[in-house]
Amino acid sequence: MEKRKRTVIIGGGITGLTAAYYLKEEQPNMDITLIELNDRLGGKIDSLKKDGFTIERGPDSFLERKSDAKELVEDLGLEDELVRNATGQAFILSHDRLHPIPKGSKMGIPLAWKPFMKSTLFTWNGKLAALKDVIKGQSKVSDDQSVGQFFRRRLGNQVVDRLIHPLISGIYAGNIDQLSLQATFPNFLDVEQKHGGLIKGLRKLSKTDENASAKNQGMFLTLKQGLQYLVNQLEEELKEQEILLNSRVTHIDKKNDQYIVHIDHHEDPIEADYLVMTTPHAVTEKIFSQYDFMHDFSQIKSTSVANVALAFEQDAIDNLPNGTGFVVSRKENYRITACTWTHKKWPHTTPEGHVLIRVYVGKPGDEEVIEKSDEEIESLVLKDLQTIMEINKPPLFKVVSRWENSMPQYTVGHMNRLKVLEDKMNQHLPNVFLAGASYRGVGLPDCMKQAKSVVQQIKSKEHN
Repeated sequence: MEKRKRTVIIGGGITGLTAAYYLKEEQPNMDITLIELNDRLGGKIDSLKKDGFTIERGPDSFLERKSDAKELVEDLGLEDELVRNATGQAFILSHDRLHPIPKGSKMGIPLAWKPFMKSTLFTWNGKLAALKDVIKGQSKVSDDQSVGQFFRRRLGNQVVDRLIHPLISGIYAGNIDQLSLQATFPNFLDVEQKHGGLIKGLRKLSKTDENASAKNQGMFLTLKQGLQYLVNQLEEELKEQEILLNSRVTHIDKKNDQYIVHIDHHEDPIEADYLVMTTPHAVTEKIFSQYDFMHDFSQIKSTSVANVALAFEQDAIDNLPNGTGFVVSRKENYRITACTWTHKKWPHTTPEGHVLIRVYVGKPGDEEVIEKSDEEIESLVLKDLQTIMEINKPPLFKVVSRWENSMPQYTVGHMNRLKVLEDKMNQHLPNVFLAGASYRGVGLPDCMKQAKSVVQQIKSKEHN
């Protein structure tokens, strides 16, 4: 009888779990081993239930437009658990006051003139600099460029620093003057090239694809019981597969057409026909340290961030703005970078008569903040919040979550370096696949999409 083939998946975050689930579905005759360093699966997804509150220590939702996450929820039969975010005014904190993000803007790019011109966030010079985008014509493109370089040329420094930078930093937690446009927002360059201007092109597109019935709907989805419920269901689906927790892969050897996976404190290594590496690239690089080409991919270390969930009684806060949260403009003296009024954005997370706020700290140049004690972080967060709201009572409790080196930085040239890396992998490490936040997108749907792509590649190899 022919020996069953085995795929070893290293990393039990959402990428590894998604890969294991779909591989089980697509290749039922293949053995699967999932190896995770920690004592739990799910990676950054970590939902905490406390005193009637549901607190997300990592991501709190996913973008519906990127369909892979919603499809996974539906494939698991969890569509009844889906809940959409409540919409409301979002703000920018700049010069000690909250400025409404102008209506009709897309990722900070003004598409409606009236709200933009009325905005208190910009000076007249800043507004005029942005409007020059309409007459500038398309850029000359030879290679990759930074997100900051692209937007500064189109819209001027003020709109970038006060609006676009904080919005993009909310996704990538990095410096947009180093982030690769090709790896993060290639669609904006495509629009500019096709229509001869960014605002002009986006306005045309918004007229054609605007769905009137969905106009005021939230764009994000989560699960009523928290995203941890998704992880739990995936774990349940994989209960017949081999899952090794508290297991560190030390190195991997190649032997003929197979890979020998060595695990700390495990006497016998595991033989694999296929390997799926979903660990951060720095970890993958250490595991394959004998291959020099692994080192050339990462240009800059990942950013460290933290978030603080603060629960209050409703009467503890006066003059809480009517909205869902704010991000902080660049070049401000605050230690916080963003704040979500979770009880307004996700009402199901908070018991009646209470307030739940989630505040973010940590950015390039201020990463040491995550090394402070919980009490120190709470203190500096409350100090910054007091600038714009009156907090009369201490929080009922706080939950501080630190994510060290958790946000990969796609610096300029990222996609070219990724192609070189994958070409070298095909040459020297066939049947080893890379997937996860280090490569083609940091959001949950991006990671799931990469996992599904790997499964299809394995399936294709098996059927050839």
